[in-house]
Amino acid sequence: MPKATKFPDISDKLQKLLDADMSHVANRRRARDAFKDVQLSIDHCLFKSYEVNSRGFEIFSKSWLPKTSPLKAVVCFCHGYGDTCTFFFEGIARKLASSGYGVFAMDYVGFGLSEGLHGFVPSFEKLVDDVIEHYSKVKEKPEFRALPSFLFGQSMGGAIALKVHLKQPHAWSGALLIAPMCKIADDMLPSKFVTRVLISLAKVLPKKKIVPQKDLAELAFRDLRKKDLAAYNVICYTDKPRVGTALELLQTTQQLENQLQEVSLPLLILHGKADKVTDPLVSKVLYEKANSSDKKLNLYDDAYHCLLEGEPDEDISRIFEDIISWLDEHSKK
Repeated sequence: MPKATKFPDISDKLQKLLDADMSHVANRRRARDAFKDVQLSIDHCLFKSYEVNSRGFEIFSKSWLPKTSPLKAVVCFCHGYGDTCTFFFEGIARKLASSGYGVFAMDYVGFGLSEGLHGFVPSFEKLVDDVIEHYSKVKEKPEFRALPSFLFGQSMGGAIALKVHLKQPHAWSGALLIAPMCKIADDMLPSKFVTRVLISLAKVLPKKKIVPQKDLAELAFRDLRKKDLAAYNVICYTDKPRVGTALELLQTTQQLENQLQEVSLPLLILHGKADKVTDPLVSKVLYEKANSSDKKLNLYDDAYHCLLEGEPDEDISRIFEDIISWLDEHSKK
């Protein structure tokens, strides 16, 4: 990888960051390629593929189908910030499939095994459009066309699911939202001064990884053993947020706060009361403001952000029971 060109209008410190970032991109690409080889060689009975979308990006996707039971419905997964549709989600998807659901998942551009600069979201709206494009193709397949279809969004994926619904208000049978990113927790929000700096920097250095951030794993996983496992997810984005990405996420949450009353599909909202990443109080506001006649909010005492990955096993089992029960009830309609 050639050394980055020296720009006269930035400091030596920023230049060193640029050089280091280019080296990191090369290392990440090698790790991604190695992980891809492993990922594509396992789970031979499952469907996984790469497909180039309409924007020209190579998108990685997977699906899990019931082995014996009839298919009840289609569940389309939207993963959280920095995450992927592999690793922890494998167990979640298998559980849903064993309960009769066809589960479909994708990595967004710049995340997981999909193409794009790691952790970079230059446009949240384009990311949402990518999700709509991918899952519309799934739902249009003859074997799935007549089935109920549900959005399943975790954290940032909850914001994506809501945005998908707002763009397709009559296309989905319901949405299951876990700790949805309708608002970033106050402790995680940048100050007004930092926000102004972000806006300025995003115009000239949108890809730079210089936004301060607390340890998300520490905040998201209550079970320390599971937190340690998270370190093995080598394609998860764990660096400081890129400037442009941070600004897009902040502006998206601000937009969503003003659109909650437009949400009209059946909802199951799950949130941990001790979540310090996304604000559980805003899930209560979503529940109250949503124009859905069919909506349910479950708040779990002492639970952190990652309800299905980071809690003790007995709590995860209870949360799964709540999810399967809701899906079963709404798949009969």
